[in-house]
Amino acid sequence: MMANLHIHSVTMLVLLGLCPAWAGTFTPPQGCTPEMTVQMLGCTVSNHYTCTADAPGDRWRSDFGQNGLFFRSRINSEAEWVESFDVNPDMRKVLEQPQRDPGSMTDLLTTGKDTYDFSTLADDGARQNVTGFDTLTGESVVIDGVTLQRTEYDAEAVHDDGTPAWHSRGHEYVDPVRRVFISGRGEWQGADGGDFLPFDFSPLDFAFPGEKGFMSTTPLFGCNEVLSRADAPTLISARKGARP
Repeated sequence: MMANLHIHSVTMLVLLGLCPAWAGTFTPPQGCTPEMTVQMLGCTVSNHYTCTADAPGDRWRSDFGQNGLFFRSRINSEAEWVESFDVNPDMRKVLEQPQRDPGSMTDLLTTGKDTYDFSTLADDGARQNVTGFDTLTGESVVIDGVTLQRTEYDAEAVHDDGTPAWHSRGHEYVDPVRRVFISGRGEWQGADGGDFLPFDFSPLDFAFPGEKGFMSTTPLFGCNEVLSRADAPTLISARKGARP
């Protein structure tokens, strides 16, 4: 779940209607190359791209809902979440260095399991300490022609004073070719320690350069549902940026 710590903190969104109120095409910043578009349940579409100014292996993802862009994040070559930006209200979070146990896509793919232990720091000075693991279940699935490996994860974060921030567990996917995590199904528990809330951001459609829907900003699936992203990681992938 390391890269989806998209765990974008969730903001209560009421998504009504079978079709979004607007449509458009995403254009990455200058110097960046669009790579892949993933349509998911939960009325979310993610656009992936790389930028020449970044370190080799770094990748960006911008997530759109029915009301437009709500989250973007950057991961490194090991699929570690590096930084993320929430929209409305705007908030940037970064990965603190040094890490106690860096996440590693290489370890996950070669040994079947990876653990991590790191801290995130927000613009407002808030720090969260995140620990957890990803494991490969041994299952491979093909979704819209893309072969993915299924994972199981469990991750939780606490504030500096030791009080809970969030806890998430469930199943995601790994794209071993592009070395990215893609969100799936799971449960989310907020800081109040109440019941775990289920969520499902499973991928249903992939689009690549030249294909219909590539770089679309219009989510296609689940937009007739009411979603609570207030305490749930819009896990779509701040995989580790699912994560934070």
